[in-house]
Amino acid sequence: MKSQRIALALLLAAASVAAHAELNQLQTLSQREFRELSEDLGAALSYKALAPAAPLGVPGFDVGVAATGTRIKHRDLFERASSTGDFPSTAPVPSLRAAAGLPWNFDVAIAYSPIPKTGATLWGGALKWAVLEGGATMPAIAARASYTTLRGLDQLNFYTSALDASISKGFGPLTPYLGAGKVWVNSQPTSGVTLAKESFGQTKLFGGVALGAGPVNFVVEYDRTGGVNTYGAKLGLKF
Repeated sequence: MKSQRIALALLLAAASVAAHAELNQLQTLSQREFRELSEDLGAALSYKALAPAAPLGVPGFDVGVAATGTRIKHRDLFERASSTGDFPSTAPVPSLRAAAGLPWNFDVAIAYSPIPKTGATLWGGALKWAVLEGGATMPAIAARASYTTLRGLDQLNFYTSALDASISKGFGPLTPYLGAGKVWVNSQPTSGVTLAKESFGQTKLFGGVALGAGPVNFVVEYDRTGGVNTYGAKLGLKF
């Protein structure tokens, strides 16, 4: 399928570029510049829904691969903070994702993103509750809490938490969805870097479309967190 080729191409491209993204020169930044770099990281590394509001049901599973690309606003800071001196204008994050339906319209999800050749990994998880599960005439409405943490960088401890609400409505094989929320970023230098910890919140708006064809589902999504744009795609299997 064409959708499968698109998702696979995004994933492979993300993995190849991410191999040069290690941040190990944070001491070259001022406190203001570290805050700006952390804002971009918050937009790129916070949890992305890549799913409509409707619950999976019990038993229900959704497993797949995904890739997101974030348009970095402060590319020059990332290049100074990287030992390679090279950073893409669009920061990719490939991931493996899985979600399971629980009773009472809850879904639990996890995401794992390896960053090749750097030793860094991004772990994420989310718990979603569909207040309304939706149907033929009614939309689905859901609330979600999520968390991500970045591991393996010597000079940075970084994690995000978020709350959001979303609404979706199916029309045949297509299910568009919209959502909004807030992301809280915690970015703390380590290894003797004399910069203070940055903790702040960012508003989040997102929307996408899911296309289902039997067990195969393909999702595209736009996310704007803290004024930074991210585009994503996911190819999954539901069963």
